[in-house]
Amino acid sequence: MPNRITRRTFLDRAGKGVAGALASTCLAMPSRSWAATSPNDRITLGFIGLGGQGSYHFRKLLDTEQVHVLAVCDVYQEHREKARLRTNEKYGNQDCGFYNDFRELLDRDDIDAVVIATPDHWHTRIAISACEAGKDIYCEKPLTLTIGEGKALVKAVRRYNRIFQVGSQQRSDWRFRFACELVRSGRIGKVHTVKVFLPNGSPGGTSSNNEPPEGFDWNMYLGPAPWVPYHKERTFWNFRWFFDYSGGQMTDWGAHHFDIAQWGLGTDLTGPISVEGTGERPTEGLFETYTTFNVTLQYPNGVTMVATNPERGTRFDGTDGWVHVWRGGMDCEPKDLMYEILGPKDVHLYESADHHTDWLNSVRTRKRPICDVEIGHRSVSLAHLSNIALRLGRKLHWDPDREQFVDDPEADRWLVKPYRAPWYL
Repeated sequence: MPNRITRRTFLDRAGKGVAGALASTCLAMPSRSWAATSPNDRITLGFIGLGGQGSYHFRKLLDTEQVHVLAVCDVYQEHREKARLRTNEKYGNQDCGFYNDFRELLDRDDIDAVVIATPDHWHTRIAISACEAGKDIYCEKPLTLTIGEGKALVKAVRRYNRIFQVGSQQRSDWRFRFACELVRSGRIGKVHTVKVFLPNGSPGGTSSNNEPPEGFDWNMYLGPAPWVPYHKERTFWNFRWFFDYSGGQMTDWGAHHFDIAQWGLGTDLTGPISVEGTGERPTEGLFETYTTFNVTLQYPNGVTMVATNPERGTRFDGTDGWVHVWRGGMDCEPKDLMYEILGPKDVHLYESADHHTDWLNSVRTRKRPICDVEIGHRSVSLAHLSNIALRLGRKLHWDPDREQFVDDPEADRWLVKPYRAPWYL
């Protein structure tokens, strides 16, 4: 029953018709949103994936008054046990559910929404199952492993009318928003080039450990990925360096900086028309993904986007100046753009002061959040296109409306990746 709703969800939606004005006032004050929320009206959460980034989301949201954490899930017993104990300590009870299999968590009717922070190859299957179970979703980036996954995920989110926030939190940073507003308001003239700077990838992968740690479900960790014997280097942080689970720095940081490039160009729901590039992959060890690269993506309006190493952030070059923005910093030419005050006729983009709060606001209002599923899909598609061009070693022509290559069946085969049974897309 895809449209199941809990009692608290029903009451929340019913109350909106009576208290719309009050709700809109609260939404304008994110630092105080639902600080006095009744325990019976809190958004109930489950967490799937509790490693590095997953543990960050868990800790932050556990301390948020407008939610109540009911369950945690991870294929590594140590991760889920730590989260279970911390949850029970927070609420002073022994009620936190803990699971090895995400399907058991999704079967619970008392959970309104889930946070997904697994390795990338699991994002889409879990998220589609969450849509089918009637849950709203916060999902880490890179959103997908393939472009085909992204198309399927967007369809599922729309079909089941779910709220979906992609973890591209740079959109909730004022620097990135202001930089994109300057660009889209014409302060640097006509944009001709966008440079997406990404870190170098990692070579190596030489661990000799071939036995999973106690309480680690290796088969479930692999899930839809091909079966291989356990190897420590394929887990935790290093999963990024294998194409079966991720796409290297091209997808890991590319999902962030391509996203800002799309936002600044106003191309959130479209993409380039061609892509080509060169790169280097490790020559020794287990790791597979590109360590360095230089990729050019061409847009139909004449803008050229270049993804390269090893600087940081996103830079927009125009006929009258440039804007370069990165985490914690920003630079411009002319310099006084830093102090520009945008007027009512300028472009003002969606403003979010906190990525989690923006998602929770959307869960309640049913309005799409700042980084909706299709935005996240289109942004990471640039990274996937870049990796495909690098791996095929030639220029590719792309149709952003149909989301397939132009008269290129060989390239189209890279848009999907078969799942290992019994998993399916």
